[in-house]
Amino acid sequence: MSRMGDVLAGFHAAWEFESDSMLIRYERGIRTPKLFQALGERRVPLDAIAGVTLTRGKRGTVVLRVEPRPGADPLMEAAAGQLKDSGDPYRLVLPADREVLAEYYADELRSLLTESGPAERFLVEPPKGPLSFKAYDGKASFDGRTVNFRWFWTGASSAKWKAGDQSFSVGELNGVEWRSPEVFEGHLRLLRRDESGAGAAAQADQDPAAVVFGLGYGPVHESLPFAAAVLAAVRTSSPVAAVSAGGPRRDPADIAERIRHLGELHQAGLVTDEEFSVKKAELLAEL
Repeated sequence: MSRMGDVLAGFHAAWEFESDSMLIRYERGIRTPKLFQALGERRVPLDAIAGVTLTRGKRGTVVLRVEPRPGADPLMEAAAGQLKDSGDPYRLVLPADREVLAEYYADELRSLLTESGPAERFLVEPPKGPLSFKAYDGKASFDGRTVNFRWFWTGASSAKWKAGDQSFSVGELNGVEWRSPEVFEGHLRLLRRDESGAGAAAQADQDPAAVVFGLGYGPVHESLPFAAAVLAAVRTSSPVAAVSAGGPRRDPADIAERIRHLGELHQAGLVTDEEFSVKKAELLAEL
């Protein structure tokens, strides 16, 4: 920009302009969208921006928005156009009496943009880990290298209980499918390299590589940054061998609870005698 460090403050966020980037700082408060609070702040390089628009908003406001280049921001790639306007981290809403000032910044920003078209790599930093959230049927966690799904006996399907808790290294994955928890059948699905899209054909509640959302489970501000962080890690990883079945030993109380629930499925006829014996032996081997 013409002046280093200029700041344009709007509702819920402030944009600080530098010569090669803009820093977006999000407010913290009960009226600020939770996604913004979770993001905290984001530095967006100017070469990650494709364009700038200034439009009239609702109830005496104007909206300044930068359009990220396709493929430049893992958060927007994971969102895949599902965010509502109120949750768009690239919109800055200002009072209408600041329209002239907003137009000045829009023109200055446009004059500095030189890149267009899809980006070859992510240019905006992904959310920092480790990250975790509770879905309806399990808890998802990510430490930067491995995604873990730990099923809840109160919500997980028998198919997921039979498969057991899941661990996926980022090298095993080809991408992430995020369906907003604000729509019917919201879920987070991990797309594996060795499935050629076959896994995506299964219902999310039956797929051990997916967790499903529900009312109050997997909210946008928790599950979307999670999806973005995993997607960024996948894009920068190289294929590796699948994670071995070995791992840290489980809590004996946890194993006992799982065997109890497995017995309930067996008594209900949802698990065969053979499946019950095999799975019970696998659980006991983890002690």
